Parts: sequence; C-alpha cells; structure tokens
Amino acid sequence: MHDGPKVKANPLRIFVILLAISFVLGEIINAYLKLPTLINIIGVFSLILFFLLFFISARMFFIHNEKLAPSTPSDKIIKTGIYAYTRNPIYVAFIGFQISMFLVFGNIFYVLSSIFLSIWIHFFVIIPEENYLIKKFGNEYERYKKNVGRWIFF
Repeated sequence: MHDGPKVKANPLRIFVILLAISFVLGEIINAYLKLPTLINIIGVFSLILFFLLFFISARMFFIHNEKLAPSTPSDKIIKTGIYAYTRNPIYVAFIGFQISMFLVFGNIFYVLSSIFLSIWIHFFVIIPEENYLIKKFGNEYERYKKNVGRWIFF
C-alpha cells in the first residue's frame, strides 16, 4: 500500500517543462509585449524573491526530515516559518516565478502557463495532498487549514 498523496506528476518537473515550452513558443510565435522598464525591474526583483521563497520553503522540509516530493508520505505537518503564512509556499513560488518571467521578458506564454500551472497544481496536487493530510492527521491538519491560507491570504 502506498502511504502518501495520490499525486501523479512532480510539480517541479511540470514547472520546468512549462517554463521551457513558454520560452520556445514565445520565440516561435514572437508573443512578446514591450513592458515599461519599471515593470521589468519589478520582475527581476520578483524573480529573486520567488527563487528565495522556493529555497526557504524547501529548506524547511530538510530541517524537519521530510521529503520534498509531494507523493511521499509525511510524518508531520510543517507549520513554522513560511508555512505559518501559506500552506503551499513552493507552489506560490512556482507560479510567482512564471509571472515574474513575464514581467521581465514580456513573453505572454509565461502568463498563460502560470494560469495552467496554478489550475493543475490546485486540482492535481494540492487537493490530493490535503485529502491525504486530513486522513493522516485529522483535526490537527483541519486546525492548520483553518488558520493558514492555501495560497497566501486565501
């Protein structure tokens, strides 16, 4: 029996694949918008912010001796650090990074892939993860869900 969420694909792999596809489609179709320099600068800072968010979030897994892959079993609910503010900071980082890529380069496909990625993560990663965590941790996870937003504020 597999003790872990029924997540079929690795979100990091899907994130990287979508980044590559967005780049290639942007180049082939020339789907670029000319954005103001200030927006590009905000995008660069956002890229750095979301890159750091990913590593800070992933580090919490290692500190708590948990595996990062969402299909693996969990022994505890991480509720400290960034996980006190969002239940899914790694997924926030993935989506924010793609939107930041749009702000830097103006490639419309980064926005489109971020929309696809957020929907896919919600239904095919987060929902199975949450069902697993409710089944495994019961009221403890229900209290955590009640107090900490799925994404950031909601």
